[in-house]
Amino acid sequence: MIVRVSCCLLMCFLACSSSLWAAEERLNVLFIAVDDLRPELGCYGQPVKSPHIDQLAREGMLFERAYVQVALCMPSRASMLTGRRPDTTKVYQFDTDFRDAIPDVVTLPQYFKQQGYHALALGKIFHKDDKTSWSEPLFRSKRGENDYHTEFGKQVMAWIKEDHRKVTYVWDLGDGITKTKRPGGLPWEAPDIPDDAVRDGQLAEAAIDRLRKYQDKPFFLAVGFHKPHLPFVAPKKYFDLYDPGSIAPASNPFPPQNVPKYATYNWNDLRHYYGISDVGPVSPQQARELKHAYYACVSFVDAQVGKVLAELKRLGLDQKTIVVLWGDHGWQLGEHGMWDKHSNFETSTRIPLIVKVPGFKPGRTQALVESVDLFPTLCELTGLPREDGLEGLSFVPLLKNPDRPWKQAAFSQYRRVIPGYGKISKGMGYSMRTDRYRFTEWLVPGTDFREYELYDHERDPEENVNLAVEPQYRPLLQQLKQQLHAGWRGALPAESK
Repeated sequence: MIVRVSCCLLMCFLACSSSLWAAEERLNVLFIAVDDLRPELGCYGQPVKSPHIDQLAREGMLFERAYVQVALCMPSRASMLTGRRPDTTKVYQFDTDFRDAIPDVVTLPQYFKQQGYHALALGKIFHKDDKTSWSEPLFRSKRGENDYHTEFGKQVMAWIKEDHRKVTYVWDLGDGITKTKRPGGLPWEAPDIPDDAVRDGQLAEAAIDRLRKYQDKPFFLAVGFHKPHLPFVAPKKYFDLYDPGSIAPASNPFPPQNVPKYATYNWNDLRHYYGISDVGPVSPQQARELKHAYYACVSFVDAQVGKVLAELKRLGLDQKTIVVLWGDHGWQLGEHGMWDKHSNFETSTRIPLIVKVPGFKPGRTQALVESVDLFPTLCELTGLPREDGLEGLSFVPLLKNPDRPWKQAAFSQYRRVIPGYGKISKGMGYSMRTDRYRFTEWLVPGTDFREYELYDHERDPEENVNLAVEPQYRPLLQQLKQQLHAGWRGALPAESK
């Protein structure tokens, strides 16, 4: 009897020990999302001071051509965090929550939570928080996006709060469609303050605290930095890193030739800020100031990322933690005359993506990848079974061989009002980025309306000339149309189909 009990106790002990060892061997995930960050970083060859992200790129895999599914935060994040494309999530703008369309979907952090990870979020991860996804409530800093620090900034906000009902901007979008929006605060500000006086500085400190608190259990820690989203507010020392006179404006501050009117956008995200005209372009001085402020905010966020990564290393967690740094979409810094995202252009859809995995060699790859690929990739890297219904492709093979053949195309889309079809956003632009071309088909469901954009990145990397209207490109147009209609499954590597 005693022998039987002892054997049972020994078996239980071994089973528990085995479970503990398995948990200890699991790779953690540090998931860093940055709002409105395009590949405007030193590691992407840009004149921006981002030493900490550059170092992460040297230690991990940098993806030169990574794309989001929608160039807008709510649908982009919904797509990546569910591993589903927009036509599945039904999230195209801000008017639908993904759980309205797919209520029982298991999100990326939720899946890790179900697999025994402690899943927690700081800052902006989902655009609208999904409480089901986390092991504990979302951490938010005490500061708001429009909290200003200088006396002038505070005066502007006081004026807005007093007079906002009397003043609105009105834009003519064509076909009798107008849009109004209340004026906002300063578009940028450079107060002489410490990092932790700004929201993202507080998020970095909170992330460091959580790393210390949960270092002994497998974690999925998502840190969502808000900058460089408008308003471009960062401590003055980050503005001082740059000589404004050396910051060159966009070389193509005009719409592409032959482009459909609705392919461009009136950039209302910036229009409603103080001092920005409700019509027409910004002044050359404003363009320089805005680009300078964007750079300062990128450098500020880079410093916060550096603090978190330094603590990860100090705790000895860097050797058992996957680090992902991801931008939720691009942002136009005056290209095509726009200051915003909200388009299918390369500047809106292309993002920075860096993935560092313990035991994997660092490198760079030109392969086409999509943000929807992150969910299956993290499943494979952590040894978890692939969640059912995912619409992306694990790019672990690229982490092992960055030069191998890969996807033939990446896909994005944007919903837009098409003049002549009423005030509701009935139109959709489906865009495909191949190795050489960007091809976009604009349509209105239920009608025969079709218009096209075609840009040759070999000859026109800035997408300044729409070739779709040229007769000599009709055969290519037809070929790309067929490829677009074959969809993302048709673009997969042969061994994945």
